[in-house]
Amino acid sequence: MNTLVVRPARIRTAGVRQQILLTAQQRLMILMLLFTAAFFLVSLRLLYFAMFDTSTGRGSGSAVFVPARADIVDRNGVPLARTIDGYSIRVVPSKLINKPAYLADELHRIFPDMPREELLAKLTGPHATYIRRRALPDQVAAVNAIGDVGFDFPREKERLYPQLTLAAHVLGFTNAEGHGVTGVEGAFDDRLTNDATRGEPLKLSIDARVQGVLESELGYAVTQLEAIGGAGIILDVHTGEVLAMTSLPTYNPNKLVAGNTEARRNAVTYNLYELGSTFKPLSIGAAIDNGVVTSMAKRYDATKPLAIAGFHIRDSHMMNRWLNVPETLIHSSNIVTAQIADQLGREKMEELFRNLEFDGRPHIELKERAFPLWPRDWGRVTTMTTSYGHGIAVTPLHLASAYAALVNGGLWRPATLLELGDKAPPKGRRVFKASTSARMRQLLRLIVADGTGRNADAPGFRVGGKTGSAEKPGAGGYRRHSLVSTFVAAFPMDNPRYVVLAMIDEPKGNAFSSGQRTAGYTAAPVVKKVIMRAGPMLGVFPDEGRDVDVSELIPLLWKDEKGD
Repeated sequence: MNTLVVRPARIRTAGVRQQILLTAQQRLMILMLLFTAAFFLVSLRLLYFAMFDTSTGRGSGSAVFVPARADIVDRNGVPLARTIDGYSIRVVPSKLINKPAYLADELHRIFPDMPREELLAKLTGPHATYIRRRALPDQVAAVNAIGDVGFDFPREKERLYPQLTLAAHVLGFTNAEGHGVTGVEGAFDDRLTNDATRGEPLKLSIDARVQGVLESELGYAVTQLEAIGGAGIILDVHTGEVLAMTSLPTYNPNKLVAGNTEARRNAVTYNLYELGSTFKPLSIGAAIDNGVVTSMAKRYDATKPLAIAGFHIRDSHMMNRWLNVPETLIHSSNIVTAQIADQLGREKMEELFRNLEFDGRPHIELKERAFPLWPRDWGRVTTMTTSYGHGIAVTPLHLASAYAALVNGGLWRPATLLELGDKAPPKGRRVFKASTSARMRQLLRLIVADGTGRNADAPGFRVGGKTGSAEKPGAGGYRRHSLVSTFVAAFPMDNPRYVVLAMIDEPKGNAFSSGQRTAGYTAAPVVKKVIMRAGPMLGVFPDEGRDVDVSELIPLLWKDEKGD
């Protein structure tokens, strides 16, 4: 008997399989097409932003990458100020579930710098308040670990100064709303927040390396001399660019201390001082310019104090002999400088100071600029005393800019905190003849080589400069035991490039300064150390085979005891 075999089920199964496979392939193809289309659209969108989005002010990128406030950098791109997303810790007292006393203990453990009573007051107050406006991530984590819903942690834009106290008075700080208050932050607030410019860092003329040298050397001297403060500046004599500027005491703009307003004052631009004998080269330069001093060999009587209108002008170290012009500066004679100023006359002396802009606020971008104390009566006595820096008070920046003009060929230029780069420096205004400037370079070099500035003589750097030790005015007259000691110098004196000024406010005469308070023993050594360290950073290297030619002046010097 034959058996009939029927297989229809297998045929149907194979067909179903093929149908399922075909459907899967179609779905996969559709998915791949959708993925390709999405990738293509995203790529086109990114390409559009890259080519046409100008919201950053730079023609590329997205606005999300633009800081809320522009960075501030030094001339080499080192960041000095940046805006970051910072953590804050806030408490809403009405939402607290734990007892305030317990929370105050826990917070005090996390923030030992905050008194427990202050924390408790915040926890029990009627309104939400900040525990910390700028908190570290581990502090946020520790507060969060307390587990109380009354705390929240908003992210806010914070201004960070990564170099801490470096150039604090130059940079200034911002307020809680993110706007600049002082320093560069205040002076350039519009530039730093403008949508069109905040994408680019603001580049300053400051060199962070040189700034660090000036701060460390001046700070060390102020500490060792137990002084109440100090000021320093390094200025390019040909462009007016400020390479470094410091004021002591200083502060940390990352953590402002309430009531610490004195430390925030910029002594370089905002404090006024009678800067004493540092004015003498300026007065002698004006006398040479105006034909009052025609010979370096001419001698003046310095054998006794100079009597004028009931007053007596004296030298701190009486030489008891006649002095010529180089000796007058080397020994820092008030008596001879006053005689030369008397011959120069009121009109020309006043003209000198006005040309150097001693009658107005110092020229620089900062808002913190003091108006000088200008003499009310320009009589004969005033003409004589201002010639050696008494009876007129200016800022250290006034003096630094004046010395730049004295040594750079005679051109006065305003100081600036912005890097000029390829831009041409300001044209400048002539205040001294070029020939007078050349003569003053010789005389300033002699002061350091043979006179009161010997302690500033950095080997190979051809330093020239002048000391100034002025008594501070007080109730009833000048205070004999309170000095402002200043040394202002330029280097290298055969081709000056930089002015360096160091001022120490009320130094104590101790072992650090050989018991002396005058500038030759306090401020001059600071300038020497700064030049030796910062000179190579600025492209000036010691060369003991070069110097200013002073051969015609050397025979005029009487080789006796030098003044201080």
